[in-house]
Amino acid sequence: MNLILADDQFRDQLLPFAFTRPVADIRVGILTLRHKWELLLKIPQGTSGSLTSFYLSGRFPLSEGKDCLLINGALLPDANTLKAIQALKPNQQLVWEGRLIAAMLDREQLVGKDHVLPIDELESIPYVGTPDLLNNVWEIFSKNDAALRADFQLLTKGRRSEVISGSNQTVQPDQIFIEPGAKVECAILNASTGPIYIGKDAEVMEGCMVRGPFALGEHAVLKMGAKVYGATTIGPGSKVGGEVSNSVIFANSNKAHDGFLGNSVLGEWCNLGADTNNSNLKNNYSEVKIWNYPAGDYKGTGLQFCGLFMGDHSKCGINTMFNTGTVVGVFANVFGAGFPEKFIPSFSWGGTGESEVFLLDKALALAEKVMARRNIVMTEADRNILSHLFMMQLKPSGDN
Repeated sequence: MNLILADDQFRDQLLPFAFTRPVADIRVGILTLRHKWELLLKIPQGTSGSLTSFYLSGRFPLSEGKDCLLINGALLPDANTLKAIQALKPNQQLVWEGRLIAAMLDREQLVGKDHVLPIDELESIPYVGTPDLLNNVWEIFSKNDAALRADFQLLTKGRRSEVISGSNQTVQPDQIFIEPGAKVECAILNASTGPIYIGKDAEVMEGCMVRGPFALGEHAVLKMGAKVYGATTIGPGSKVGGEVSNSVIFANSNKAHDGFLGNSVLGEWCNLGADTNNSNLKNNYSEVKIWNYPAGDYKGTGLQFCGLFMGDHSKCGINTMFNTGTVVGVFANVFGAGFPEKFIPSFSWGGTGESEVFLLDKALALAEKVMARRNIVMTEADRNILSHLFMMQLKPSGDN
């Protein structure tokens, strides 16, 4: 089966994270949306294709093959959607409220597109029910609880956990799964509130206190004395310490020191300086508004608890204080006295008051050094994406 995950007309609602990846490569739960579908449909990991913005297609191309199963990249799988998708016949599409959910079609029908709408030449099948779509950036953490539980079942069904060391204190150990090579010693693991998943070759250091649902990705590290509340995901290769609550951290990012991160999302290759804290609740307990790229203005989230959203390769200095509902673009370097602005554009150097531009050559040189520490080489496709974003100057309109 030639599987293609497609962005649709609402991808800009998921900026700044969709600046540097297709929507399907956003992590919610233990896995990215792409990896969930590949596992469920028994597609070899990493072989599915992408229909996404043209500047991303060099790194995330359409897969080869004539006959395709196309799935909306913002769709979180469940039993109902999986059944409806598997029932599709060639030249049929599943449609819900003007959004294409899935389709069986010829690859040539997608060439030249950068997102999908319902396709006129296909027979439309109405989707019965309400599909679980990732529509807004805050849903990355607000849907993380349910996604963690679903992914835990998907990854552990029919398998046996590694033995939990006797040096740990555990509650409901049958809901704790440790992959081969992981090290967990002298920690408190409470899975009575949700499952706990420790990935391959990950490490939970001494004195950590974890309440599920929680996931620690492959090669990630939870540092000594960390306090983690569910529903929290720490992606592969990331290092986390201090206090974290209901947050999603993508791969290879660091919050290695004390400080609070709550109801927040960090992209890849981010770094929070020591004692960085974010507010996730306004003093008057009112609805949190955040920067919306398509609108070019602040819009309500409907949430009382909402923290920090930081795009790929962004960083902040020690003792940084982020206000409730702060949005930071990609390649921002945030530092200075006082609270930074609630919206910090990409390639900013500063963040309080007037900021300078973080020049592209310096930004790329820094990224190469950071990635080399994880033995990852920045590819030409990576450079082209970041160069494109810099040349766009990432206007708040979200035009990409």
